[in-house]
Amino acid sequence: MTKKYYAIMVSLFVSLFIYLFYRTDKTVVNEMAILFFSQRTYLGLKTSIIKFLPLNDILIYSLPEGLWIFCATITSRPYFIRLGKWKFKCAYIPLIYGIGLEFLQLYHVTNGRFDYTDLWVSAIFWLIGINVYKEEADRQNRMMPLNLKSVACLATYGIVYLSHVFK
Repeated sequence: MTKKYYAIMVSLFVSLFIYLFYRTDKTVVNEMAILFFSQRTYLGLKTSIIKFLPLNDILIYSLPEGLWIFCATITSRPYFIRLGKWKFKCAYIPLIYGIGLEFLQLYHVTNGRFDYTDLWVSAIFWLIGINVYKEEADRQNRMMPLNLKSVACLATYGIVYLSHVFK
């Protein structure tokens, strides 16, 4: 396994840790943890971790999105979408998603709170992702054929659902 996949795994585990223990219990991943462990066990563990390791708001609310953008950018780099003469590099999708989500929050189209810090964190982590691990991979049109790299790419996008907040 290459260094970039270790960086992706560590980044996603840090995000998972933050979501599990510092974000609302109404996220999909937290609801799953409650079902798996029981609400009492989960809340006890969450309380202990928050006491032992307090985090500031930027780490709790902005860092996970930045880490996801970093991971999705790295896994998206080898892919593009071709429509006629037009060729769109998929590595731009995480940046568009992160910034677009903030503006959807600004206009109350989706849950959340617009935050300039999130915009900066998204841009910074996208720049890191686009400029790190630059080995030239075979550029592939879309995700076909499915292979381990394209599945990893799709998984980084699918993981966003785990951060969805139920009302």
